[in-house]
Amino acid sequence: MITRIFPKYLLTLIAIISWAPSFCQEEYQTNQYLIEARANKFVNFEKSVYNYEKSIEYFTSQKDTFNLINSINELSNLYGHNLNYDKAYDGYWKALLLAEKSDDIFSKSRVYQYLGWLYSFYNRNTKALENFNKALTINKELFSKNDIKDSFLISDYFSMANFYRYNKDYKTAKIYLDSCYQYYNARKSEESNYFLESENAFLLITEGKLDEAEAILKKSQEHFHSNNGSYLVIIHFFLAKLYFEKNDFEKTKFHYNKSLELSDKYNSHRNYQIINHKELSQLYYDSNEYKQAFAHIKAALELENKIFGINSKNNEYLFEIKDQHRTQKEAQEKIINRQRLSELEHRQNIFVLRLTLLSISLVSLLVISFMVFKNLKRKHNREKKVLKQKQRQKLKETKKAMVLKNKELAKSALQLIEKDEFIASLKDALNKNKKDLNIESVNKIIKSIQPGTANNWKEFEARFIDINQDFYKDLKTDFPTLTQTDLKICALIKLNFSSKEMASLLGISAESIHTSRYRLRKKLDLQRNDNLGEFISKY
Repeated sequence: MITRIFPKYLLTLIAIISWAPSFCQEEYQTNQYLIEARANKFVNFEKSVYNYEKSIEYFTSQKDTFNLINSINELSNLYGHNLNYDKAYDGYWKALLLAEKSDDIFSKSRVYQYLGWLYSFYNRNTKALENFNKALTINKELFSKNDIKDSFLISDYFSMANFYRYNKDYKTAKIYLDSCYQYYNARKSEESNYFLESENAFLLITEGKLDEAEAILKKSQEHFHSNNGSYLVIIHFFLAKLYFEKNDFEKTKFHYNKSLELSDKYNSHRNYQIINHKELSQLYYDSNEYKQAFAHIKAALELENKIFGINSKNNEYLFEIKDQHRTQKEAQEKIINRQRLSELEHRQNIFVLRLTLLSISLVSLLVISFMVFKNLKRKHNREKKVLKQKQRQKLKETKKAMVLKNKELAKSALQLIEKDEFIASLKDALNKNKKDLNIESVNKIIKSIQPGTANNWKEFEARFIDINQDFYKDLKTDFPTLTQTDLKICALIKLNFSSKEMASLLGISAESIHTSRYRLRKKLDLQRNDNLGEFISKY
């Protein structure tokens, strides 16, 4: 009952074009014109077109190609709803060229889907399927990379389901519809997708599952009554098909007429007006209501002739799908390829130049850094050398001063020894001449000049430690078994005292000094050939 020029599944295809933006609008930016255009899409066609054109101007001025393409696609969809397929195709073509120029593969997938619809309207199934598959292939890859949401894949699978349903390949159509459900159910959403449910109901009608289909369509009718009134045009068409299969022709007529009424009300899905008029004409003809049958077939033919007739610009413009545009596209591609080649060569030259400048800069920086580092190292070495010289000089002066002080200390100690020896000889002389002297006076003198060996050593040791501060500490660290007597002997050996001078200063015998030196050599672990004086002088 439907002519070859206007295919059955065109009804659902136009519906899906209106559905697709609901998936992708949130992916795009908006503006005041776009908001106004969408608000008037099913209310005021002219106002909606005006605002879409202003949105296109806005995104063009912003050089925002991605959102510009979306505005062009939405305007083209609006023209498609109102049967102005020539402008719809022009818009999709412009969007495709922009997407190719900007290498925007996602936008290309959207345009390929819309072009698939247009080719399908004219039974150019090979081209339609080619474009649907292009869109699906692109979005599969994007979805695998998590670059898009599953909504776009659902839209593409839904397009394929409709395509195969029209060609009465219901098995394949069911496979693609199942793919839609697979992605949608993966969301684990409790809400039903009534676009999918409505399509499933149509397939159930073809399987003879009329009651199940009716229940689904009733729920869909309630949903779209509250959420998307324009889609009721399609729902009532499906219900008319359902009741036709149930042989309830009164309900069939009611729903065809309701679909016509809503199409006028929402200014959308006007393509349904042709099919609804034709179906109603056949129903009235079968019931011998010829006057009404003639009125509906006349309305259908006038609308069909306006869109697809021999004198129609739409038919002339789209029946061959603008072969001249394909030629233009090929020419555009050649120009774009040449431009890209030139741009790549230019970029390569710039890259080489930048790389050369960067290399020169890097080499210069390395050379400068090396020279600065070398100068700093040379300066540091000079400063280090000067510091070492100063330290050596200071150490030399310190050692020299220490030697002088030690010599003075030794000289002072020798004077003390001489003093003690003098006192001792004087004491002996006085003792020998006691008889000739006053005994009491002599005793007082002897007592007053009694040598103070202990005091002499304390005075000597205090001055020695002041000059050689770490001497005892270092010896004791290296040789913990050394006694105080050992340390005294070591101090005197460091000052080159003879055994006799040591004995006199310490108030002990020379034999004791020899014994102490022998024991000291053993404690210091010195061999027979080792010089004790040279060993101790190192401390």
